[in-house]
Amino acid sequence: MRPTRAIVRLDNIVHNLGVAARLAPGSKNVPVIKANAYGHGAVEVARALAPHAPALAVAFMDEAVALREAGIDHPLLVLQGPSARSDVELAAAEGFWLMLHRPGQVDWLANVRLARPVTTWLKVDTGMHRLGLAADEIPPALARLESRGNVHGDVVLSTHLSRADETDQAFTREQLALFQSLTLPHERPRSIANSAGILFWPEAHAEWNRPGYMLYGQCPSNTASPSGPTAELRAAMTMQSAIISVRDLAPGEGVGYGQRWRAERPSRIGTVAIGYGDGYPRHAPSGTPVWVRGCRAPLVGTVSMDMITVDLTDVAGADVGDEVELWGEHVPVNEVAALSGTIGYELLAGLTGRVPLTT
Repeated sequence: MRPTRAIVRLDNIVHNLGVAARLAPGSKNVPVIKANAYGHGAVEVARALAPHAPALAVAFMDEAVALREAGIDHPLLVLQGPSARSDVELAAAEGFWLMLHRPGQVDWLANVRLARPVTTWLKVDTGMHRLGLAADEIPPALARLESRGNVHGDVVLSTHLSRADETDQAFTREQLALFQSLTLPHERPRSIANSAGILFWPEAHAEWNRPGYMLYGQCPSNTASPSGPTAELRAAMTMQSAIISVRDLAPGEGVGYGQRWRAERPSRIGTVAIGYGDGYPRHAPSGTPVWVRGCRAPLVGTVSMDMITVDLTDVAGADVGDEVELWGEHVPVNEVAALSGTIGYELLAGLTGRVPLTT
C-alpha cells in the first residue's frame, strides 16, 4: 500500500480547545469543524469535541446534514445560515442552529411554522463586508424574530474580525468599537472572537467564541511571538509519506520536470510518494524542508502530481522505506505554506481524497 497518509491526533485537538477555554474563561466555545474539520476529518473531530463544547460549527447546511447522517447528534451552528426557506424547517427538525446574515433569511425564519424553535444567531457587518446586517437592519430583525416564537432563547449577535491575525491592527479596534456601539443597546449575548481574536485580542472575548484554526494546533498569525499563547498549541496533523527511490547525481545533473534544480556537488536524491495530487503545494520551492531520520532535508526540483524529490546528501543512512514528515511536529505547516506563497489553512483543507486520514 502507498505510504502517504495524514495522521490526526484527536487528543491534541481536544487539548487545543482547552487552550482556547483557558485564554477566555468567561466565554463558551463553539469549535469550527467546517471544510472536513480543516482537513482533519469532520466526523471523527466532532465525536472528539462534542463532550467538551455546547455546539459545533460548520459552514453550510450540507456539512451539517452530512454530520447528522454520520450519527453526530450534537447541536450544529450553520455559519452561512439557510439557503432556502425549506432549510429553516430542516434546521428545526434536526436541531441545527442558524446564523442569519441578511433580511431575507430573517423573513424565512419569522414567517414559517415550526414544530420547535431554532437557536438563532445574527451576523452584524462591522467592516469585513462579506456577510452581515447593516446597523439599521439590526433592530427590525430582532423585533421580527423575537415576536414570532420561532427563536429558542436569546438571539446571539455576532461579527467576524477581518484583520485579527495582525496583532497590533487599528482596524480590529475599530471593528470592536463599532460592534459594541451597535449591540450594547440590545443587551443580547454576543460572539466576536475567531482563533486570532481568542489568542491576541482579549477585548474580543464575549459570551461565545468560535475557535477554528487554532484547534488544529496552528497559529493564525505570522507576526505573533512564538513564546506567546500559541506556544501551548499542539499540531494535530502529521502529513507523512516515505522514500520510494534513491539515486546519486553528479554535479551539474538535474532532477524533475524542467530540471529547475541541478546538483552543485555529488548528491544523493530521494523520491517521496507525495505530490500536488495529494494536496502538497505545487509551488513549494527548492529548499522547502521535510523531516527524515531526525533532521531536515530540502525539497529539490519541481513538485509533481505524485512525487517530490529531496536532497538526502546530508542525511546519514537515509534509504528507501524511511518515513518522511511533510508537515507536523517538526515542520510547521505554516512554514511550508509561507514558502509556497499561501497559508496553512489552504494546505490543511486542501488535502485530496487520495490521502487517508488515520487517528
